[in-house]
Amino acid sequence: MIIKNGVVFTDEYVFAKADVAFEGGVITQIAPADTLHGADVMDAKGGYVLPGFVDIHTHGAVNFDFCDGNAEGIEKMLAYYGSQGVTTVVPATMSFNQPILADVLDVAIPYFEKEGHGAVLRGVNMEGPFINMDKKGAQNGKYIVNPQIEMFNALYQQCGGRIRLVDIAPELPGSLDFIKAVKDKCTISIAHTNANYDQALAAFEAGASHVTHLFNAMPPFTHRAPGVIGAASDMATFVELISDGFHLHPSVVRAVFNWFGKNRVCLISDCMRATGMPDGDDYSLGGQRVIMQGGKATLEDGTLAGSATNLAEMTRRAIGFGVPMEDALRAATANPATATGLIHQVGSLTAGKQADIVIWNQKLENQAVLVGGKLVAGQ
Repeated sequence: MIIKNGVVFTDEYVFAKADVAFEGGVITQIAPADTLHGADVMDAKGGYVLPGFVDIHTHGAVNFDFCDGNAEGIEKMLAYYGSQGVTTVVPATMSFNQPILADVLDVAIPYFEKEGHGAVLRGVNMEGPFINMDKKGAQNGKYIVNPQIEMFNALYQQCGGRIRLVDIAPELPGSLDFIKAVKDKCTISIAHTNANYDQALAAFEAGASHVTHLFNAMPPFTHRAPGVIGAASDMATFVELISDGFHLHPSVVRAVFNWFGKNRVCLISDCMRATGMPDGDDYSLGGQRVIMQGGKATLEDGTLAGSATNLAEMTRRAIGFGVPMEDALRAATANPATATGLIHQVGSLTAGKQADIVIWNQKLENQAVLVGGKLVAGQ
């Protein structure tokens, strides 16, 4: 198959008129426009040809949650993500105990790296339970504990090393020992924390490299107490942003790209089961009641409960906030793939990688979505 007549977002993070060829689910060639020929052609109709979006922090959609431990739910969520152009997902768990998390992983294991359901499940983001009770947000405090190396190792082994991110509050007892013990197994992210600058810096020096939903569930950045955000500026490899317009002011979204640079920002959805569902109904997150109004999901006390916006739409909103299109796309594709060790498979349109391809029209709307070279949405 050859995609022609499109403006391709290349692996140099610029747009160029080019042809894209793929075979057997793998990209085989990116060539100058009108230089590849064959009988099987897809016309991009002047649209943007993009790598599939890579969401490394999502909880659920279409009234299902990853932690439901429900095979039907996983299939419905993957179908929804794929229909939106999100072709790789690394869903996040919530704060639960080891038996519950083990059950969640048992249901997920058959779906790892499997195509045919829409998006591809390529790992797990262990967001809880090693977080600070004071910054739990929508997490269930019943299950929050100090870092436990043995618990992590058991779950990591159970799923064949598919935990790609684990979150930790570095001020908790045992956190630095935990970081040192697991840093070579997965990416360690600072999250749901009250850490000050020095505590966060110590975590980075021990092996943490990532920050979960920057600004949310952590102390604010001030000129005399820069906290986690200041330490991240100095040492983090990547920071996550939720660009739905509710979690962060558009000015902050622009500022983070300017501050951290286009190569260090990962857009995430943090979306939950209300995503793709109507306003006004009651939903849940981590066993807690969630209400969605105007696309904004909150607990009953008004605490933000993740988002109700998928990653493709997050990217559009970031562009609408004034982030350059190339930078926003990189932050939703290559950067998250790099942060989770998936860049050799996905995250860019590069020969040898999976043919996970999204075609947007000039209005930034989905025209076609392919996963492994197979059409899952659009023309």
